[in-house]
Amino acid sequence: MAAAAELTLLEKSLGLSKGNKYSAQGDRQIPVLQTNNGPSLTGLTTIAAHLVKQANKEYLLGSTAEEKAIVQQWLEYRVTQVDKYSNKDDLRTLLKDLNSYLEDKVYLTGYNFTLADILLYYGLHRFIVSIIVIGFFSVIFRMIFFNLS
Repeated sequence: MAAAAELTLLEKSLGLSKGNKYSAQGDRQIPVLQTNNGPSLTGLTTIAAHLVKQANKEYLLGSTAEEKAIVQQWLEYRVTQVDKYSNKDDLRTLLKDLNSYLEDKVYLTGYNFTLADILLYYGLHRFIVSIIVIGFFSVIFRMIFFNLS
């Protein structure tokens, strides 16, 4: 899913009524949002955090200093690791690491749903769908990556 589509989906899930217009810059198609009040915002996580604040749902950015740091950590992980996926071995390693990390957690920060969960879901969705197209693989995926299903 392209970053602009993810941001549009995020807007809807946050209950924001006005649709922002996004453009992309560079070879990596980094999203850009031109705001009404000033300079443009660049980057998936920067724009997503702006939308969360605009929707008055700042709890999605974390409620404690530690949780805010963990949210930021996972947002960086999304952009630096998930978005650079290039082959099946990379994906397998990524999913294995995430599955292990989530063994004793409900969400990425522990027990609170955050923007990190949303953006990681959006980032992984296209890969997961391609893996479980056939029902048999869906069962195997759930057995191997129990904490991600």
